Amino acid sequence: MPTPLTCRFCSAPLSRSFADLGLSPLANSYVAEADLLGPETFWPLHAYVCEQCLLVQLPPSEAPEAIFSDYAYFSSYSDSWLAHAKAYVEQVSERFALGPQHRVIEIASNDGYLLRWFVERGVPVLGVEPAANVAEVARENGIRTVVEFLGEATARALREQGEGADLLVGNNVLAHVPDLNDFVTGLGILLEPTGVLTMEFPHLLRLMAETQFDTIYHEHFSYYSLLTVEQVFAHHGLVLFDVEELPTHGGSLRVYCMHRDAAPAPTARVVELRERERAAGLGSLEAYDAFREQVLATKRSLLRFALDAKAEGRSIAAYGAAAKGNTLLNYCGVGRDFVDYVVDRSPHKQGRYLPGTRIPIRGPEAVAETRPDYLLLLAWNLKDEIMEQMAHIREWGGRFVVPVPEARVHD
Repeated sequence: MPTPLTCRFCSAPLSRSFADLGLSPLANSYVAEADLLGPETFWPLHAYVCEQCLLVQLPPSEAPEAIFSDYAYFSSYSDSWLAHAKAYVEQVSERFALGPQHRVIEIASNDGYLLRWFVERGVPVLGVEPAANVAEVARENGIRTVVEFLGEATARALREQGEGADLLVGNNVLAHVPDLNDFVTGLGILLEPTGVLTMEFPHLLRLMAETQFDTIYHEHFSYYSLLTVEQVFAHHGLVLFDVEELPTHGGSLRVYCMHRDAAPAPTARVVELRERERAAGLGSLEAYDAFREQVLATKRSLLRFALDAKAEGRSIAAYGAAAKGNTLLNYCGVGRDFVDYVVDRSPHKQGRYLPGTRIPIRGPEAVAETRPDYLLLLAWNLKDEIMEQMAHIREWGGRFVVPVPEARVHD
């Protein structure tokens, strides 16, 4: 008899479905050519909503070490993401008067894409990154980095070594945490008594409003609204006092927190967003129940586009060997019978194949060489950046396709 599922935050029974996306491989488990004749492991990709705290989450599947220890995602290959990181550093450095006397620690610091801007300003930094291959790139670029998963034990060990954060940063890591309470406990330990914690993560409100179900994959264990993230931090003595809504990853939040004894009163932005989420139904279960039908409508829309394009003899390539694209293609059943190849700027992905669909990954130059009729934007969250980079497809009548929330063709 299977072990009953429980919420990773409040431990309540977990049985209410949010989005059942069938079976899917790990979204960043790109396949080497030598392994094409071998098997792949597929895991259930079924998100639930906790009826008690309303946290949307995936049950545990593969161990975090298997997902993150050798990682294929390098942040520095997106120009818009680098610009986003630089703007953040400039903003918080001014707002909190950060200088050489302060210390910045970033959790899941990747290849140093963000901390490099603090280093340029003379602010001491430390990266905490679980993927050894990615951390090595950061170290080569002069970013002091330790290879660890953050939790209570790691935080206490770092504290014993004299580490502590006046600014503690976590961008797109909160969703990746399987042991949520252990992780947030670690944040509280690392954060200095008057320090500031900022966290960025995809916003559940936008995910639901725009049917961004493809941002659900096994690396993303949890999906947060402001209402749920406030509960999580408050349980660990961290008070959320400000929030920003960001365009990144299809719509994200950046929250600002401090220890309860040091935190100022919540800003008007926090109060307004709380009320907007409640008005959208995120404080009750009915809105979560309705999401399943939205997912099915998006799937049917993409399949209609692909079937019609092929019936007309059109060719389709894709841009962005992104994790979200792998969820989309595997759930919708769109494989090499529809998409000839996918291009990506990262050399760490080129020459490999997408998990599940086994679509080959090539460099962006392949588009000009083969002149496809359609370029399907799997990394649709970067559509403006990609459409500018690939504007030359219009020379032969090529068109862009954005698949979410429905398949739309753009000239």
